[in-house]
Amino acid sequence: MSIDVANESDVPAEETRLARLARYVMDMMRIHPLAELSIVLVDEEPMTDLHVRWMDEPGPTDVLSFPMDDLRPGGPGRTSEPGMLGDVIICPQVAARQARKAGHSAQDEVDMLCTHGILHLLGYDHAEPDEHRVMFDLQGQLLTGWRRLVQQEAEDTPQ
Repeated sequence: MSIDVANESDVPAEETRLARLARYVMDMMRIHPLAELSIVLVDEEPMTDLHVRWMDEPGPTDVLSFPMDDLRPGGPGRTSEPGMLGDVIICPQVAARQARKAGHSAQDEVDMLCTHGILHLLGYDHAEPDEHRVMFDLQGQLLTGWRRLVQQEAEDTPQ
């Protein structure tokens, strides 16, 4: 998989962690190993511009997804087709505000937004109650698995 992470924001970010998370999510969703993904972190002004231009809504938002090829998760025993999944754009300043309100770390919020954005690229949505339940249940399962993996790696690392 080719996962490019670019931090164009003024907020320091763990690009390697985001790439690892994205690879984890894509592996769990059985996305083809030759698929490509771009993750970009931007400040509030460029995010506002994108939000207005593409969603016709004012102000910055937390995450936007721009799908390229129409890739869908692989089924049991198979992967998706290869292709360009698309772009996930995250605004770390909005993420930090949301994290404070939710009572968790900004990193946890960025992880959630990255996962959420990838699921949108894969065709998941939350406009309808049934879609919302399916997408957020899956998002929660993926993040729980990711946190377990990170915790296990931390425990296995010699001090």
